[in-house]
Amino acid sequence: MGRRMYSDKIVETDKFLDMPVSSQNLYWHLCMHADDDGFLGNPKTIVRSIGAQQDDLKILVEKGYVIVFEDGVIAITDWFVHNYIPKDRYHETVYKEDKKQLELSETKQYRLVTRKPIVQDTKSKQVVDNVDTSCIQDDNKVYTEDKLSKDKLSKDNNIYKLSSSENIDTDPEQKSQKIPYEKIIDYLNRKTNSHYRPTSKATRRLIKARYNEGFTDIDFKSVIDKKCAEWLQDGNMVQYLRPETLFGTKFEAYLNQPDTGPIPRNNFRNKPVRRATNWDKVQQQQSQTTLQMTREERNAIFREYGR
Repeated sequence: MGRRMYSDKIVETDKFLDMPVSSQNLYWHLCMHADDDGFLGNPKTIVRSIGAQQDDLKILVEKGYVIVFEDGVIAITDWFVHNYIPKDRYHETVYKEDKKQLELSETKQYRLVTRKPIVQDTKSKQVVDNVDTSCIQDDNKVYTEDKLSKDKLSKDNNIYKLSSSENIDTDPEQKSQKIPYEKIIDYLNRKTNSHYRPTSKATRRLIKARYNEGFTDIDFKSVIDKKCAEWLQDGNMVQYLRPETLFGTKFEAYLNQPDTGPIPRNNFRNKPVRRATNWDKVQQQQSQTTLQMTREERNAIFREYGR
């Protein structure tokens, strides 16, 4: 296995970054362990070795980043978009039968061959086997580089389907709504006297993930209110009033916890809140400590020091 490269046309798209971090991490490792044709015979071993879940592999399949064959071998769909391997260092994959089921598109992406015989492509000089093989899924549609920026993979157009019950559920009505990133972050900044940016990719990814789970801007406001009331005056916990903590995986738990009281108007950090002075109590204390003198004692002082 030689040096592996990654194209930002694939790994810096919204489609890729919207996946869970564990799925993104699995994709990096699969690409690192693939052979010179982008094939890998032990994906489950890689999943276990890095502590990922089987669902992470399913997501990569659903999104079309990998193609799975019946014998368990996988191929990286965008392998030749990422990598260019010189002929003097190239070693053909040992999974030749699986390779016969694939062809390269004009954008150098793997796709399953159709049932019709494929002839040699003289323009791109890509040699394709003349085979009539049974594809894993016959109604697949190929997504070229242009379509990657315009379309999103739907359930009917996945590169490979494991089963109808395992498909990731997507709600088009939820995707079409406009997420008020600025409104949420502005509210957090005002409550915590902070300066978080609504344009931060990490922050937007967290907010979008919670929106995809069905939460609304009202839920975000409620979580901010509850945690501010609990942590804002706690010197140890005030540091956790940040997007990665508030909008992370514990968001629902924070939302459903009981209210702890009103939110302070100012950010006192770890300083105690100063209460209003009770002047009646102060005067009473002063009167108790004042020395009582007789008239004779006062006259003696006046005679000694003058009036």
